[in-house]
Amino acid sequence: MINFDKEILHNFEAAASREWLETNGIGGFACSTVIGLNTRRYHALLTAAMHPPAGRVLLLSKIEETVIIDGQRFDLSTNQFSGAVHPRGFENIERFRLDPFPIFTFAIGCVQIEKLLFMVHGKNTTVTEYRVSEYGTRSVQLELRPLIAFRNYHALTHENGSLDRTVHIHHEKLASIRPYPDQPGLFFAHDAGEVNSQGYWYKNFEYTLERERGLDAVEDLFNPLTMTFAISGRGNATIIASTEIPDVAMAGTLRRQEHDRRVQIVSHPAEEDDLVRGLTAAADQYIVSRGNQNTVIAGYPWFTDWGRDTMIALPGLTCVTGRYELARSILREFALHIDRGMLPNRFPDTGEPPEYNTIDAALWYFEAVRSLLQYSDDYPFVGAHLYPVLADIIEWHIRGTRYGIKMDADALIASSDPDVQLTWMDAKIGDWVVTPRTGKAVEIQALWYNALRTMEDIAGRIGIPDDAEKYSRLADLAHRTFNELFWNKEAACLYDNVLAEKKDGAMRPNQILAVSLRHSMLNRERATAVVKAVDRDLFTPYGLRSLSPTDSGYIGRYEGDSFKRDSSYHQGTVWAWMLGPFIDAYFRAYGNGKKTRDYVQKGLRVVSAHLREAGLGHISEIFDGDWPHHPRGCFAQAWSVAEILRAIVENGLARRPA
Repeated sequence: MINFDKEILHNFEAAASREWLETNGIGGFACSTVIGLNTRRYHALLTAAMHPPAGRVLLLSKIEETVIIDGQRFDLSTNQFSGAVHPRGFENIERFRLDPFPIFTFAIGCVQIEKLLFMVHGKNTTVTEYRVSEYGTRSVQLELRPLIAFRNYHALTHENGSLDRTVHIHHEKLASIRPYPDQPGLFFAHDAGEVNSQGYWYKNFEYTLERERGLDAVEDLFNPLTMTFAISGRGNATIIASTEIPDVAMAGTLRRQEHDRRVQIVSHPAEEDDLVRGLTAAADQYIVSRGNQNTVIAGYPWFTDWGRDTMIALPGLTCVTGRYELARSILREFALHIDRGMLPNRFPDTGEPPEYNTIDAALWYFEAVRSLLQYSDDYPFVGAHLYPVLADIIEWHIRGTRYGIKMDADALIASSDPDVQLTWMDAKIGDWVVTPRTGKAVEIQALWYNALRTMEDIAGRIGIPDDAEKYSRLADLAHRTFNELFWNKEAACLYDNVLAEKKDGAMRPNQILAVSLRHSMLNRERATAVVKAVDRDLFTPYGLRSLSPTDSGYIGRYEGDSFKRDSSYHQGTVWAWMLGPFIDAYFRAYGNGKKTRDYVQKGLRVVSAHLREAGLGHISEIFDGDWPHHPRGCFAQAWSVAEILRAIVENGLARRPA
């Protein structure tokens, strides 16, 4: 449970920086701050995935809440406008907790109002319940005014004449609206005593984080109806917002079912390890349905499912947590989308064909398969369903695929298209590839070698010795030429990239994968030297910097408009997901002694504290390279959560889940 009292909640800046997240397992989500203040365009009570996991539409932005006690009105809501905060409901909040849902406790005199909200798994539905206590003989009413947007979740809404204000009253406990013909209908099931369908525009809400990001930050929202609940004598009120027809009488049942589902998710990890339990609970929120199978949302609030992110995150989200069937489902789903030996980089949110501009996603696919085998030993499944796909990926890389991606005579993988950002350092501004790594990138060679050794193992285990021998020969050659080509003797580490005779000696974290992956091409001496260099120049407790501060191209803060942010994305920004490979490499270099464990666990205490600082219970996508390493980007990132969880468990820093 994450818990805040008035010390945080009445500190406007501190409260506004802490965000909660609810998800529904099909790509929809709800999120906001612990005081209900929307600071992003993505903050909302219901963002529905109309074509799971994509087609996201922000329907219900928030609910304006007023409690009326003996005729006197008290606001519970908090909004930001240009130069003003109004109303200031955060001043009435006594407590916020995640237990496991977002629960807000307000206190006005002797009257206490508790608000609980959650999303229903598998449905575009948000349930909000209010409980009022200690009101004695006072007359208490609750007035709720839903504010709707009905827009693509990346966009903003403004007052317009095309909005249909009609509120359909189906019966005394159900109303619905459909403001635009090309948008879904939204149903409100409720137990209000009175419904007023007079609609109003609320104008000029300001989203401070969007303004900081150099984006449009002002929105108008429409209030289609007002619901008034007579609390006296009953003590509670419920509203269910859904794209389907809900039944308000089912709210309690839905809450208990969702509570039990989440308790089951965290029933495996060692109870005494709060960090593992917390990350296991977070892991569930990234796994969503795609058709009849599953996939992974890369991050909230703006990413969909990305091939590279999914494969990196899969071991931590599914294998470490004992959810092997989900791992099989995700691997089978992505096998359907492999084309010319490549995995999709991403699936566009609006349903266009997948994009294949990534050199490493397919290679991470091998590591995801290897992880499943490590945990489940399910060679029959891999042999029957995945081995032909894996073999085809290898063949495409040998003979060549898109963007000049091809194995050279030295058994290493190169790419030859300078206009496409193919590695995970993929920022591009117009035609400018910010971090050009055309040629042979160090982590691609590490992943390729790992893939070849993985295939050697699988082929041998499922009875294809000729294939096993072929992959072994290729791996042996790659091992030899990699060490000849990539070892930077002067710096005692690896070159980041090699293009013809040009060797890039920039100190970046990519080389850590040459140590951390299960099949490594480096001997103990060189592996230790790489870890020492990365630890010295790139390590922070939140992850690894993407470029050394000693480099002239280093940018220590990720801020400003989109140009400034994209320019710094991989030029010093700290990436949390890289902490997982670093922990693996550190243990490999220095062994599993007390000194190693103490060093790593000291850093993990910082990670534990971060779970209460930005996206509650989650780990942010990125952080500033400079102290104090302010969290940036998505407040909840799949591979950040997954890789740190995996590294903790696999290196014995917590007991492996049952």
